[in-house]
Amino acid sequence: MTDLISGPDTGAIAASEPTEVLPPGDDRPVEWALTDPAPKKRRLGLWIGLGAGAVLLAAAAASLILIAPGTTIAGVAVGGMTPGMAADAISTRIATTEVTLSGAGAGAQLSGTDLGASVDAKALAEKAFADRPMWNLGQWMGSSIDAKVTLDPKTAENALRAAVPDSYTDPVDAGVSFDASSAAYKSTPATDGSGIPVAELEKAFTRATEKGATTLTFSGDAKPVEPAITDAKAAAATEKLNGMLASIGFYVGEERTVPVAPAVAASWLKVTDVDGELKITADQSAIQTVVATLPGLVDRPAVNAVNVIDSKGKVLSEVTAGLDGRSLGDTAGIASAFATQLGDGKASFALPVNSTPFETTTVFRRLEVDISEQKTYLYENEKLVRTWKISSGLAGTPTPLGRFKVFAHTAKQDMGCFEGASYCTKDVPWNTWFAKDIAFHGAYWHNNFGHRMSHGCVNMPPSVAKQVYDMTPVGLEVWVHA
Repeated sequence: MTDLISGPDTGAIAASEPTEVLPPGDDRPVEWALTDPAPKKRRLGLWIGLGAGAVLLAAAAASLILIAPGTTIAGVAVGGMTPGMAADAISTRIATTEVTLSGAGAGAQLSGTDLGASVDAKALAEKAFADRPMWNLGQWMGSSIDAKVTLDPKTAENALRAAVPDSYTDPVDAGVSFDASSAAYKSTPATDGSGIPVAELEKAFTRATEKGATTLTFSGDAKPVEPAITDAKAAAATEKLNGMLASIGFYVGEERTVPVAPAVAASWLKVTDVDGELKITADQSAIQTVVATLPGLVDRPAVNAVNVIDSKGKVLSEVTAGLDGRSLGDTAGIASAFATQLGDGKASFALPVNSTPFETTTVFRRLEVDISEQKTYLYENEKLVRTWKISSGLAGTPTPLGRFKVFAHTAKQDMGCFEGASYCTKDVPWNTWFAKDIAFHGAYWHNNFGHRMSHGCVNMPPSVAKQVYDMTPVGLEVWVHA
């Protein structure tokens, strides 16, 4: 059998038996036995498949974090961006957009940053991603998303003033002040100023970004600028304050128990401009000085009512009106609470009080005329309280006897002054009528009391007649006897 010799790089396997060495001159042919190489697996298709899968996986992953292609926000193309990248791009665009002034400010340029321009880029980008994620093919190439650009008023005005100072004249606010001579608040008129309207520039800036523009032109010419505190605002504040002055005070129920004078109230109140609105505030410490005096002004004892009645218990008149007693409650916190109320425009403060009800007593009051003694007696609860000398009717014109009731009063009356009368007395005072044409009244023409003198009436000194007039309500019982 021919030996197989493994040559270099043949891949042959050496024989297990030693190879015979040919002697010199041996011309026998030698054969090389080439080993077949082990077959290799073909992996090209696998690598191609893996690459395509990885691309698809990457694309799928990207579609979950990116905004759909074709999406624009405030003129900025954000398709294919993450929300964070989109927010940065929007903010950068707004900050770098340039405004070129024309007119009085010709040539001046201001950036969005100079003007304090801003949008809520983060919220816009996040909403765009939520509404238009890349994986949703139906949201690709959607309509532009507009965003309102806002300019910081103070930043923008300062930049515009620096660029075009001649376009600015400061307006004068309307004012409100207390006038001591009239004890009322009055307003002073406002004066318009001039400037470049920031609100109009803000709208123009927004329109430009909606169109995708990075520059815009705006007039630097002066326009009227209304003051923050207008005449209308000052007039409204003045009306409110004067309304407060009309009712300001400390109340017990509906009663303004402790009024506050307008000048004092004005010393409490302050009117200030807060972001273009007039705000009313009150000085708590000044209010406290009045609060300290309240107990002496509010506290009072009860006053019992006294009523005049007839013999059947019917009330004829009120001698003394009943009045509940009261004492002021806890005053801690009153000054603070009232200051807060005044700031809200409410000028009546309800005080905390403890009440003591009054009691009612009655007096049965009657008059008795003794013709024989020429005296009149006043009884209360059948106790004699007054006695007066009188002059009753003469024999020819006697005072009628019997039991009567007071039915009317006249402060002054002419008597007997009619055609055919035997006498005429003018201006007879304090008439208390108890029978037809018969009354208790004052007699200024004589001083002979204790004796019969009249035409039937009961004469009394005028001062006594006034007492009877005041103490005898309609319905009071009168007994005339001999």
